[in-house]
Parts: sequence; C-alpha cells; structure tokens
Amino acid sequence: MYTNKQIWHVSFPILLSLLAQNIINVTDTAFLGRVSEVALGASAMGGLFYICIFTVAFGFSTGSQIVIARRNGEKKYAEVGPVMIQGAMFLLIMASLLFAFSRLFGGNIMHLLVSSETIFNATMEYIHWRVFGFFFAFINVMFRAFYIGTTRTKVLIINAIVMAITNVILDYILIFGKFGFPELGIKGAAIASVIAEASSIVFFLIYTYITVDLKKYGLNRFRSFNSALLMRILNISSFTMLQYFLSMATWFAFFAAVERIGQRELAIANIVRSIYIVMMVSVSSLSTAANSLVSNTIGSGDINHVIPLIKKIARFSFLIMMILVIVVVVFPKAILSIYTNEAALIAESVPSVYVISGAMLIASVSNILFSGISGTGNTRSALMLETITLTIYMLYVFIVGVWLHAPVEICFTTEVLYYSLVLLASYFYFKKAKWQNKKI
Repeated sequence: MYTNKQIWHVSFPILLSLLAQNIINVTDTAFLGRVSEVALGASAMGGLFYICIFTVAFGFSTGSQIVIARRNGEKKYAEVGPVMIQGAMFLLIMASLLFAFSRLFGGNIMHLLVSSETIFNATMEYIHWRVFGFFFAFINVMFRAFYIGTTRTKVLIINAIVMAITNVILDYILIFGKFGFPELGIKGAAIASVIAEASSIVFFLIYTYITVDLKKYGLNRFRSFNSALLMRILNISSFTMLQYFLSMATWFAFFAAVERIGQRELAIANIVRSIYIVMMVSVSSLSTAANSLVSNTIGSGDINHVIPLIKKIARFSFLIMMILVIVVVVFPKAILSIYTNEAALIAESVPSVYVISGAMLIASVSNILFSGISGTGNTRSALMLETITLTIYMLYVFIVGVWLHAPVEICFTTEVLYYSLVLLASYFYFKKAKWQNKKI
C-alpha cells in the first residue's frame, strides 16, 4: 500500500499547481473588485459559464486519467500514449463545436439567467473573449491526465507557475491599462486568462518533448483516429463528463439565484467563491491523487489496500482543512480585504465565510471518498450518486434563493447540504456496492 510519503509525493505537486492556478482566480477577483461591483459580479457569471463548458473537457480527461493510471499500474506503458493522443484529437473537435455553440447561443443562455441588463452586458463582454481559451484548455487537461496518471506530477507545479505569472502580469497591464496598453477592464481579464492558457500548452509541449521517453509511452508517432479506442475511453469518461457538467451547472444556477437577490449579494458570492476555491485546493489535489492511486492500486492487483488507502488520504485531507479553517475563521476580514477595500462589503461577507468554512470540513472527507469511487472505474455509479445529490441540492437552492430570497450566507448552506449528502452516498457505496472487479 502507498505510504504517507508516497501519497504526499503525488499530491503535493498537484496541490502546488492548483494553488498557482488559483492565483489566476484570486487575481481576477481582486483586480476586478477594485474596478466595480458590476465587473465583479459579471466575471463570476461569465467565469461560471466558461467553467461549465470546460468541465466537459475536464470530465473527459479525468476518465482518460483513470484509464492511463490503470495501464500504468499494469505496466502496459505503450498503451498510455494512444489514450492521450486520441483524447487530444477528440477534445480539439469538442473545443471547436463548443466555441461555436458559445458564440451562437451564449447570449440567449445568459439572458435567461441574468436579470440585470448592466451585468448581462458586462458578462457577455467577458464571455466573447474568454471562450477562445477552449482551444488551449481542452488540450492542457490531457497533458494533466497523462502526468497525473503516470504519477509524474512535479511538472504540474512549473506549468501552473508559468500560467499564474503570465496571467497576473497581463491582468495588471490589460485591466488597468498600464505600459501604454488601453484600459480594458473585464475584457482585459478574459484576454489575460486566454493567453495564460496558451502559455501553458506551449510549456507542456516543450517539456514533454525534452523529458518524456516518447517511445516507452507510445507517444513517438502520431496515430490516425481510432474509434474503438475512443469508445473505450468514453465508456469511462462519458459519465465523468456529465457528472462534472451537472455539478458545475448547479453551481451556476446557485449564482443565478443569488444574482436575483441583488447586485451586492452577487459580489459577496463571488468573493466568497474565490476563498472557497482556494480552500478547496488541498482537497482537490488529494482527491486527484486518490483517484489515480486507487486506479493504480487496482491495476497492480492490490484490491485489499484500496479502502485503507482512501481512509489514509481522507484523514490527511481533514487535518489540512482543519488548519485552513482555523486561519480563515480567526482572520476573515484580513482575508476578505485581499478582494476589496470596501468596509461594508467585507463586513457583509464574513457570515458567508463562516458557513463555507463549515462546509469545507465535510468536503475534505467527502470528496476523497467520492474520487475513490471514480478511481475504481465505476464512473456510472459516481454519476448516479452525483445526480441524486444534485437534485436535492437544486431543490434547496430554489427554496432558499429563488423562493425565500434568503440572505447570501443562508444560500451558502447549500454547500453544507451537498457535501453531507456526497459523504453519506460515498460511504454506503464502498460498504454495499461490488466495486472490486470493475474492468476498464
């Protein structure tokens, strides 16, 4: 079974890479928070629109990562590269189709979800430029799947640093119009993010060519389209694609409900969301590691070690989150001041920060267990559990957000409900389901 040191060896680079990537989110929110509340709210809605579509690619790459990790565990290294190549070809086609969809129907979708004309116009200005990122981000996730699936995660740190530095510099230049560039505001944030994603793919291409044994992993020659292999990947990935999309779509719906409460509430939700995402970095990295290590463990035939492995990672995750929650609860105003210097906005955001902190303690365990389900290859069950959970989540969002127009901190109790349901569902899966012999 994997030791704590080995788990940390895989997950720590993922953690640092996610932390560096989240500098992009924090920077966008912090800079736009000093532009206007409209820019802050619009970037939340536009960003969530982008992420909703991006999760389709991320879900595919997660399924691909499970397959890559299984082949890596079986020591069938030459079968790893074809999975990545077919996945990249498929996602490039998907990027083109979803780019066209966003350009044609993005405005119609946002009109249904955003009630304020001012926020709608700013959101569409952001989306118009942001969707160019599909062509880069969709390929980047396949490189990520390859390196995580083969447990070569250190490269993710360097890649994320390249992205973060590029984005921070360009955000400052383009949002505020420095060094002779025009002041672009929210449009500048979108353009900076796209260029940062482009810099990431350039880095991955160069690094892979220089450091990876291309022949060993079957990456030394370009392969024609292989529909049979793609269907095998989709047999795993299709469920994670839909799962991630549904999960993010409901998060999008949450923000749409908050937007109807008020512009100030939407600004609060975006700030708290940024803190939420940063706090989730440790959980996300350990969840990704759990997914890959569970699949590698099953591939190597050590099925009896799966549950102890998941428990070990879950304890690790909870301990890290407990430390983070203590810091956030003790110094909420200092953390909120990173995003805005408006005293009233900071004060009104504090209750939501407390609610999210409680939700994160539950998430630190529930997400590890849930990722373990996908790691077993049973992505169909993971989708089913997620769908049931999200149905209850959406009902609760409608009641507190749309029907009751409750304060934003009450709306955030949806996260407590969601992660509690995921925890219970995942626990019963490993107790009752037959997951040990899933073939992929």
